[in-house]
Amino acid sequence: MNKPKLYRLARTAGLVLILLSTACQPFLITPVPEPVVEEVPALPTPEGPVPTPLPAREPFEPGTLVEYIAQTGDSLTALAFRFNTTESEIRKANPVIPDDATTMPPGFPMQIPIYYRPLWGTPYQILPDSLFVNGPAQRDFDAVAFVDAQPGWLKSYSVSLATGNLRGGEIVNHVTANYSISPRLFLAMLEYQLGALTNPEVPESIERYSLGYRHPQYPGLLRQLTWAANTLNNAYYSWRTGHLDTFDHLDGRTERPDPWQNAATVALQYYYSKLFPDDAYNYAVSGSGLKQTYQNLFGDPWVNVTAHIEGSLRQPVLTLPFAAGRSWAFTGGPHTGWGEGEPYSALDFAPPSVVGGCSKAEDPATAVANGVISSIGDAQAMLDLDGDGDERTGWVMLYLHLANDSLPAVGAVMQLGDPIGMPSCEGGRATGSHVHIARKYNGEWIPAEGVLAFNLDGWIAKNGESAYEGTLTKLGRSIRACVCSDANSQLRANAPQ
Repeated sequence: MNKPKLYRLARTAGLVLILLSTACQPFLITPVPEPVVEEVPALPTPEGPVPTPLPAREPFEPGTLVEYIAQTGDSLTALAFRFNTTESEIRKANPVIPDDATTMPPGFPMQIPIYYRPLWGTPYQILPDSLFVNGPAQRDFDAVAFVDAQPGWLKSYSVSLATGNLRGGEIVNHVTANYSISPRLFLAMLEYQLGALTNPEVPESIERYSLGYRHPQYPGLLRQLTWAANTLNNAYYSWRTGHLDTFDHLDGRTERPDPWQNAATVALQYYYSKLFPDDAYNYAVSGSGLKQTYQNLFGDPWVNVTAHIEGSLRQPVLTLPFAAGRSWAFTGGPHTGWGEGEPYSALDFAPPSVVGGCSKAEDPATAVANGVISSIGDAQAMLDLDGDGDERTGWVMLYLHLANDSLPAVGAVMQLGDPIGMPSCEGGRATGSHVHIARKYNGEWIPAEGVLAFNLDGWIAKNGESAYEGTLTKLGRSIRACVCSDANSQLRANAPQ
């Protein structure tokens, strides 16, 4: 699979900062021009409908100030990357933005100096971000009941897991709950590609590469869906954090997402670029493709859109995930919260007595804040900090690699510092007993670094050069992540204030 080309953090030395070097000249404040319509070929089927034409955008003069309306989850860091400018230039053009701004308020009008780059993709948007994540908009949706009410093959299809069989909508729930992606979106994708909800005939490819990703590690529907979820999240969060620069199509063509695009649309564009040739790709990302299928099933996704990430979001006060007065090792810097790749939303900690092995831990992982256990799974527990028992709303903390025989009960009320479970090697790949923690807000994984960086007792997380590397820094002192559990990776939990 082609990986996204990652943005280089150090800009080229020859970059000309037009806004700063020509301060004596007035800047033109330019509204976003109406996109130019380009005809798009239909799917390669004899009776395929004519797709909605995809718009395109004309280039701009370097340094032109363009109008931009903040979208949910936007940050200045990501906007600077997308518009090929700098955060300082954006702040200069928008002096009302406070110094401590985190997420931008959805709907906030901004002026952004833009430096054109070639190969921009279409500005057409498929789905709002709030309908991509498994967040508040999914609270009233029962995937199992919805699938059971349809005539398609999915309601009778089942897969076997070590814990039992999953049927119909349960398969979708299993994947979307783990990756925190909307079950409605996955059902629309299954209908679009496989007729899962309307066609009673099971596709012949169902036990092989039914979604089209041909890799020996991903045969069968469940593994294909797992690949799809991981691929979508990689692109969604890479765009969200300002790391996705371009992506390549099957024929080698390079596309650079339009700077005005939203994360959900970029994720779907990236996903379909890995599966379809250009004509089928252009159809899938047009208004006649997946968007139309979604609308047929669930209504127009752009009606009554509610932002799920508000402006100036702040992390609640959190402590380190082990008892006050105890010293644990920081064994894993920012890395994936679930699956592989983005988002780098998780950190790992291990009691010193078990680092480097899978022996039984003596110290439990503890609640980083007051909350309630909203769900448990294989070696995992979800701590819901707003106490409503629904992990699709508010702040929640995922704990992973806890011994299954130590997990708390669903509904258990936790106070700050209460034991949640014993670190172990259970629940996936692990080289030693430890606990893996990651945050979500309204269904969206929150990266460990950035404007909402992990803050545990004042220890602030920062990415390393690669996954699992990185640091925690407090009052000028930095701890570097290391599975070696040497003295430089140890940190002590303070008593709650």
